Amino acid sequence: MSADSRIAAITARIVERSKPYREPYLARVRSAASKRVSRSVLGCGNLAHGFAVCSPSEKVALSGDEVPNLGIITSYNDMLSAHQPFETYPALIRQAAHEAGGVAQVAGGVPAMCDGVTQGQPGMELSLFSRDLIAMAAGVGLSHNMFDSTVYLGVCDKIVPGLMIAAMTFGHLPAVFIPAGPMTTGLPNDEKSRVRQLFAEGKVGRDELLEAESKSYHGPGTCTFYGTANSNQMLMEIMGFHLPGASFINPGTPLRDALTREATKRALAITALGNEFTPAGEMIDERSIVNGVVGLHATGGSTNHTMHLVAMARSAGIALTWQDISELSDIIPLLARVYPNGLADVNHFHAAGGMGYLISQLLKHGLLHDDVRTVFGQGLDAYAIDVKLGENGTVAREPAPEVSHDPKVLSTVEHPFQHSGGLKMLTGNLGKAVIKISAVKPERHVIEAPAKIFHDQSELQTAFKEGKLEGDFVAVVRFQGPKANGMPELHKLTTVLGILQDRGQTVALVTDGRMSGASGKVPSAIHMTPEAKDGGPISKIREGDIIRLDAIHGTIQVLVDAAELAARPPAEADLSENEFGMGRELFAPFRAATGSADHGASVFFH
Repeated sequence: MSADSRIAAITARIVERSKPYREPYLARVRSAASKRVSRSVLGCGNLAHGFAVCSPSEKVALSGDEVPNLGIITSYNDMLSAHQPFETYPALIRQAAHEAGGVAQVAGGVPAMCDGVTQGQPGMELSLFSRDLIAMAAGVGLSHNMFDSTVYLGVCDKIVPGLMIAAMTFGHLPAVFIPAGPMTTGLPNDEKSRVRQLFAEGKVGRDELLEAESKSYHGPGTCTFYGTANSNQMLMEIMGFHLPGASFINPGTPLRDALTREATKRALAITALGNEFTPAGEMIDERSIVNGVVGLHATGGSTNHTMHLVAMARSAGIALTWQDISELSDIIPLLARVYPNGLADVNHFHAAGGMGYLISQLLKHGLLHDDVRTVFGQGLDAYAIDVKLGENGTVAREPAPEVSHDPKVLSTVEHPFQHSGGLKMLTGNLGKAVIKISAVKPERHVIEAPAKIFHDQSELQTAFKEGKLEGDFVAVVRFQGPKANGMPELHKLTTVLGILQDRGQTVALVTDGRMSGASGKVPSAIHMTPEAKDGGPISKIREGDIIRLDAIHGTIQVLVDAAELAARPPAEADLSENEFGMGRELFAPFRAATGSADHGASVFFH
């Protein structure tokens, strides 16, 4: 089935807008692909360095250009639960490559930080920029020009977007993304949130809170709520970078290992040395990017991707905008209820039918482009499957279930949980922002209340503890944008504002910072641009100004006369405390060079 005419029109608009970037990008990809990897003409010293630790037979193989060499980019470390399973992947990949008649080498490692560890800490101010650093680190690994194809081992928040930017930069090479899967289900997410709220109110102590958190985050694998990390996995599958069914299989299982072996062999099969050459930069196009946005809306995914997807697309010469994302949200129904948009976790989502069922539903109603290229070598309908362990430890696939195994978790296009995706762009005299309303009750989609102004999240927490947050208000938390302090996530606001809302107060948030995939039940206009550090209108709001946030009509306004607002001088903030400590001084060039949130908050694309 061809794509819905509305989706086709948005896609065509993106194609037209992207021509000044996409056409030169493809020319560079094709030029690089035409040169191929030429190990046989590398200087002898170059080549000797490149395969010094290989076996004698591998050295013979790599002396010419007839045997494909697979470059592994890994984000392994054993502190991150999601990335710890990657410790054993290189050996598994090398063995699978050998069985397929190829060679595999770890080309390089990239940093992988955990936002869960750094939330509310100074290190969080490095987090967003780590995405671009990851792309650069992967680029260093691949710069040796020893490889015919690549596999990328990454899962979490900034890691996958950074790796995709690298994959597009080296778009003349095939690229397969290999996930590690989610940890098994622990303490239910709603129970974890309940204990967090009790702790914030002083009703339980640190011991009880740590016990709850430890039962929730308890072993290897991705955190099980549907934040940015699991949104990443959804994106890689629906955009064709994963093999069908790969995203949400738990670590340490035979099926997980079988999928890794299969991905390795597929990465070797699609090199220029064979008949199925699939360079990543040509595989991904405007239709693939639109499919990613559709998946984000259908699952209620992370608001971080209003920045990441823009930067990821731009790395392939594709100009995606917030307006595109917002208009697609109006078309795409919400089909999944996964925490924080429901009580289920990603294991429940997978058990209900997972990605295969979701893709089959969207394809059935023309809400995805099926005529795309994927690493699997077929259109997207090949991803409408249920994956299982087959005979002799292989991967077996069968058609996705026609009926959801749990309608409370995965529904149908005919009977969605919500008729829109819930991610919208807001515009008005404060600039542009995004809001996620898939977990916000309809009666809270329009908020009008006086502003209370804070210059970091700790100020708001202090005001809460001192009982100063009374009545209805809109919390304006500014100087949290990428140029100010690296745009850390402001998760500590979620609990406080949620408590006040539960007490019956009308509250909302306006910020040039971000809230990520965990932004939930409190209406939050985030990623406000221009940011306060740039003198944006958010810096001109004064205490008590009435702010109107209207998620229905997509507007954000401070109700102040236009001439008066223009005449106000922008507020200033002392940001010296954000410039040093925990590595922040090393990222000063990133803060100085970054683009705005609506252009991906990237040092590469403005």
